Amino acid sequence: MKVKIPVPGGICKSTQGRDKDRYYLIKCVNADGTVMVVDGNFKKLAAPKKKNLRHLYLLPEKAEGIAVKFAEGLMVFDTEVYSALKSYNTPAKDSENNPPDAE
Repeated sequence: MKVKIPVPGGICKSTQGRDKDRYYLIKCVNADGTVMVVDGNFKKLAAPKKKNLRHLYLLPEKAEGIAVKFAEGLMVFDTEVYSALKSYNTPAKDSENNPPDAE
């Protein structure tokens, strides 16, 4: 299910650009139909990436703790963002589909 309205702390997936299929956390929503996204690794909170909403797939999941900190204006660290997105951005190790190379 795709969410229609972006909210700070929401999780989204990039569908266009060189960062396609990368997951981000929404830092803030701009009035011009764009959002500022961060991932805690390549795009830090100090320099968020500006993305058009048409190029994002908004997930119903939300990082509640980080969303509360954004709303209250409290300090959020890149490590918190990275930890919240770690399960999304790291591919699952599947031993059945990717067997080790045998020599």
